[in-house]
Amino acid sequence: MDDFPLTRVAALKRLTRFLPKAGSAYGTQRNLVDPNGQHDNVSRLSAALRRRLIGEDEVVRAVLSAHRIESCTKFIDEVFWRTYWKGWLEQRPGVWRNYLADCTAMRPGTAVTEAMAEAIAGRTGIDAFDHWAQELAETGYLHNWARMQVASIWVFTLDLPWQFGAQWFEDKLVDADPASNTLSWRWVAGLHTADKTYLADADRIAAMTGGKFRPQGLAQTAQVPYDRPLPPQELMREPKAIDPALPTLVLITPEDCSLETVLPTLDVRIVIVAADMARNPWDQTALGDAASRAAAHWQCPVGSGDVATLAKQHGCSQVVTGFAPIGHVASALEDLGTALERRGISLAEHQRNWDRLCWHHCGKSFFNLKSRIPLFLEDLALA
Repeated sequence: MDDFPLTRVAALKRLTRFLPKAGSAYGTQRNLVDPNGQHDNVSRLSAALRRRLIGEDEVVRAVLSAHRIESCTKFIDEVFWRTYWKGWLEQRPGVWRNYLADCTAMRPGTAVTEAMAEAIAGRTGIDAFDHWAQELAETGYLHNWARMQVASIWVFTLDLPWQFGAQWFEDKLVDADPASNTLSWRWVAGLHTADKTYLADADRIAAMTGGKFRPQGLAQTAQVPYDRPLPPQELMREPKAIDPALPTLVLITPEDCSLETVLPTLDVRIVIVAADMARNPWDQTALGDAASRAAAHWQCPVGSGDVATLAKQHGCSQVVTGFAPIGHVASALEDLGTALERRGISLAEHQRNWDRLCWHHCGKSFFNLKSRIPLFLEDLALA
């Protein structure tokens, strides 16, 4: 899938092709949405970044090598928005747990269930919404600005639960990320920043789609939906330290599919991909690509099956994986760590410097993080 790359080689090629547009052109054209799905004004690297087939630092370094920082600030800000959502949720994991609990416990009535089905099928009669619902079903992708309009119409015009809209996107987007997706829906609904909602506007949609769409009947006011009290901020979980001296099994999950580019020197005996943590065929493609690169890098076999059993067979007393932020993979790794410990095997995690430096500054507004971007770029040797 070259448009939304799911291998490292394809991601690097996509980055190279996008570089000329990452400067002032991106700043002025990023919100223009081509109704035909030719999204050339944005990088379309999100599917690769979501799985860390390519790192944020690699993208920013390439952009800064091609543009003066003054001209590419908007693009760099957008890269840091992804970081902000992750860091914010790391400090409030209760928001993620509440979202999952709501999706399980909420029982909408027949009318709401039917309305959601019609919306997902693109049969609301709201031209822009229906078009984008169908594009999502066909391609697994929506331009970020279109996502905001869809979420706003779902919540305020169609009066549907934001949780099920977020679940729809999580199931269908090629780049679905637990933090970015969940918190973006909450932001639109007025639940992230108190009472600050995002209301879709017909004239604005017309302007951003070249006049293709001008939806009728959109809500003119935004009623913030009910929400539980915001869970308290928590200390972020620290990664479990890697012991470079131990014989190691490397476990690749959909959260980090280029571990060979960041891990320290290790005695790697075998590589395993966490196939059971793949939520869709896109994850499977990325994991397959990651396994091939990792095996070539460490000159070792790729195994499949029970992690603890394979670790024992290859004399590994340590399993090393990428640090997984709050989400489905993190929960699965927590369970795996407990099972491995019972077998006398440690589960260690590599946290990327990008996350380690930035996440601590994501507990408040994005602009608290944004003010520190020049320092991050310097610390990461990108500026």
